Amino acid sequence: MAGAFTEKIREQILAVRATGKANMFDISAVQRIAYENGFYELVDYLETDRTAYARFILTGE
Repeated sequence: MAGAFTEKIREQILAVRATGKANMFDISAVQRIAYENGFYELVDYLETDRTAYARFILTGE
């Protein structure tokens, strides 16, 4: 079952993007950066709903 896309996850994605340390489509790198920053909700979300994550990266929705 997919996790819910919350405002907290949105903020964590934007925080990872702001680091400039990874291509946002490199899920492994995004997860590593998220983990290093204590964004455990995002780490879990990337395991459960990569399709919705990719849609957010592409469309902002």
